[in-house]
Amino acid sequence: MLIEAGLFLLNAVVGFLTFALLLRFYMQAFRVSFANQVGAFVVQLTNWLVKPLRRVLPGVLGLDLASLLPAYLLQVALLVALLAARGTIVVIPAQQMAMIVLWGGVIATLRMSIYLLIGALILQAVLSWVNPYSPLGQPVAQITHPFLRPIRRVVPPIANIDLSPLVAILLAQLILIFL
Repeated sequence: MLIEAGLFLLNAVVGFLTFALLLRFYMQAFRVSFANQVGAFVVQLTNWLVKPLRRVLPGVLGLDLASLLPAYLLQVALLVALLAARGTIVVIPAQQMAMIVLWGGVIATLRMSIYLLIGALILQAVLSWVNPYSPLGQPVAQITHPFLRPIRRVVPPIANIDLSPLVAILLAQLILIFL
């Protein structure tokens, strides 16, 4: 029971930090300004991890690998901790375990990215109904716009109601099924 409680807390902390790192990665990838509350929070929360990595890990094609790599490594470490707690590491040969953990980290990072997208889409929809001029509105719209643009070409607004976030959420959940 104590191990389960520890794993729960570890999962919560690693998940929160992974979301922050992925949010920083996507904010930089989509050229979202960090001059807002969300950007300042993300930068202050992740600077201790990202700044030292930037010295040795350059960006590639405008992508901030110093934000993406720790998110992946956190997911790998969480997976190792979960497998060790279950005793699975002892049973499976080392090479197979390494492949399982490395691919599991990729899948977990992709899943977290999709959860982040779904959360941003829901937040954008709620803000558009409640307070479209919220300080969070612009950064969230900039993050979701690249995903909604192709859907908006196919699904036009119906009676001035934009259904593209709903379609994007359904597609994201469909991708989650396959991951």
